[in-house]
Amino acid sequence: MPVTIGIPTEITAGERRVAIVPAVAEKYTKKAYKVIVEKGAGDNSYVPDGEFDDIEFVDSAKAVYEQADVILKVQPPTEEEIGMMSAGQIVIAVMQPHRHAQQVKKMRDNNITSIAMELVPRISRAQSMDVLSSQAAVAGYKAVLMAADLSSQFFPMLTTAAGTIRPAKVLVIGAGVSGLQAIATARRLGAVVEAYDVRAVTKEQVESLGAKFLQLEVDAESEGGYARELTETEKHKERNMLADHIAKSNAVITTASIPGRTAPRLIDKEMVERMKPGAVIIDLAAESGGNCELTESGKTVDFQGVLIHGPEHVPSMLSVHASEMYAKNLQNLLELMIVDGELKPDWEDEILAGASLTRDGQILHEPTRNLVEGE
Repeated sequence: MPVTIGIPTEITAGERRVAIVPAVAEKYTKKAYKVIVEKGAGDNSYVPDGEFDDIEFVDSAKAVYEQADVILKVQPPTEEEIGMMSAGQIVIAVMQPHRHAQQVKKMRDNNITSIAMELVPRISRAQSMDVLSSQAAVAGYKAVLMAADLSSQFFPMLTTAAGTIRPAKVLVIGAGVSGLQAIATARRLGAVVEAYDVRAVTKEQVESLGAKFLQLEVDAESEGGYARELTETEKHKERNMLADHIAKSNAVITTASIPGRTAPRLIDKEMVERMKPGAVIIDLAAESGGNCELTESGKTVDFQGVLIHGPEHVPSMLSVHASEMYAKNLQNLLELMIVDGELKPDWEDEILAGASLTRDGQILHEPTRNLVEGE
């Protein structure tokens, strides 16, 4: 029997991406996989059903769940969606387990095999599956456009009959994929850019994009290329250094996050009080608690003339390209799981082992297991 891949419509408010696009669907069907998609699943990504060839459309998500061996999603399944799944079924999505403990419990109890795309190890062999990188690139680009839109001034230097307009000063905190994309975009708009990251190894990358790297005598790089959490002493040094640069910035874009945990708090109320009226903060970590003390997820807060914007579902704002990249990430992961046309995942494989969240009635991701079941 051919592998059956199912894609339901995303039902999370604000989510406009879809887990399949026509180019990827064509690759699946060429390999004789059966693809079942809920009608209208791609509408929010401007991919109408008529763009797809040789796949089956069904009227409801229930029909997708009843027939598919593997379910592909963007957002984690809701409890209602998990209730439609059968034991042993595989679901792949960005699971956000630290925010959705109840769903994780239900997948464990219902013997659902779940794979979290954000847990794919960041190793060279898995680069083509790295959803954090693909979607972060979208977020970093969009963050700068949001900052420019909310800003009270031009980003580039302008020479006019009324005099010279000095370029905006932009500070990007966090030099991962989203931060580097934000730096590049802000530079393209003509801003003077500074950037900070606790990982000293990012200095060369920041400077190659034409930004000034703010150096703190701390290196907090951890295994896998992520940033570890700072000690209290290190946090104090970081705060003092950042405070002066934040105060001088016209726009601050924060991108700092720790996978599976609440976002680190980098900007407190006192720092915002020192900023100039008309300045802007774009907090890309809003959904995981925010890097700024005053951030409210999904809202724009006006604090003494400083706008603190906490956008949600940022990659969805560029749903066409975000969906294309995400669908390709999923396709590359599935290539590991399908052998000679049959679903035969090797759970000992480093990538699948690292990305597995639940299987055989157990929570396999240790931090999530500790969160849900206790130490």
